[in-house]
Amino acid sequence: MIIRSKAPLRLGLAGGGTDVSPYSDIYGGAILNATVDLFAYTTIEPTDDNKVVFMAPDKNLKEEYENATEVDTDGYFILHKGVYNRIVRQFTHHPLSMRIASYVDVPAGSGMGTSSTLVVSILGAYVEWLKLPLGEYDIARLAYEIERVDLGLAGGKQDQYAATFGGFNFMEFVGDNVIVNPLRVRPRYQDELCHNLLLYYTDTSHVSADIIKEQQQNVKDKKSNSIESMHKLKEQAIRMKEVLLKGDINSIGEILDFGWKHKKQMASSVSNPRIDAIYDIARKAGASGGKISGAGGGGFMFFYCPGLSRHSVAEALSQFGGTVYRYEFCTEGLKTWTMMN
Repeated sequence: MIIRSKAPLRLGLAGGGTDVSPYSDIYGGAILNATVDLFAYTTIEPTDDNKVVFMAPDKNLKEEYENATEVDTDGYFILHKGVYNRIVRQFTHHPLSMRIASYVDVPAGSGMGTSSTLVVSILGAYVEWLKLPLGEYDIARLAYEIERVDLGLAGGKQDQYAATFGGFNFMEFVGDNVIVNPLRVRPRYQDELCHNLLLYYTDTSHVSADIIKEQQQNVKDKKSNSIESMHKLKEQAIRMKEVLLKGDINSIGEILDFGWKHKKQMASSVSNPRIDAIYDIARKAGASGGKISGAGGGGFMFFYCPGLSRHSVAEALSQFGGTVYRYEFCTEGLKTWTMMN
């Protein structure tokens, strides 16, 4: 028997960072995101040798444990181990015997929610295998708890819910409560946005936790500039929802540019000279706006390129040595299935 799962990565179109505590606890957050056809994959193969084996075939990495009710959460497989420990502690109450392998379509630290999406994918495979009675909200919440509470990794709440639900979603964050509002964006609006939104990998990665910790500290220290910027990003999410539903797609570049200017005020490490140079060149080549994906500091950026300007923007960005990714929007979230040998 082979159990598989996949969960989609997301583009955070507006409101990014307002899902992070303590801002979301005090003021409430709002985010608009959309998933794309780039995925985190997991495979579980049950065994009868009383061993649990974690594998990353694309990196030729493997760790093995015998009769493990709990494994140390260190090394490369920290996310896999965090999920395993929670599954055993909360559901099975005994060691599992299996091989579990995973990989992601984009590099780690790329700003598309890779870590959280991988946790959702891993968790989904266990839900499929063990027939756990968990719905979408349950899976997303549990993934959040594993990553943020059990493992103590800094970050927000949007990625786990985006990966689980999929599609275009307007999400609201009030204290511990998360409300996912699926948006009925017409297919032609989705296609036009995909045509005009250029996804560019800067060929650098970032440690989002460091940026997020700075952002959190700015809120704790009541730095008015940072807090006001987060308020503006909430406004951005509401504006983005309106233009997507109405089909005013060419306004998106302006809204992205508005958000990017305020996002850079949230923490000093959101941007850097290279990212600023990439953004300026893209604008000069025809993009009407854009942003970095995720917390900032590196990874993916995307730019709204009206008309046929995506070609001139892509050519202008080639001087930086990054990569333009092809993608389509993905309307489905977490998927799991079982194959019999």
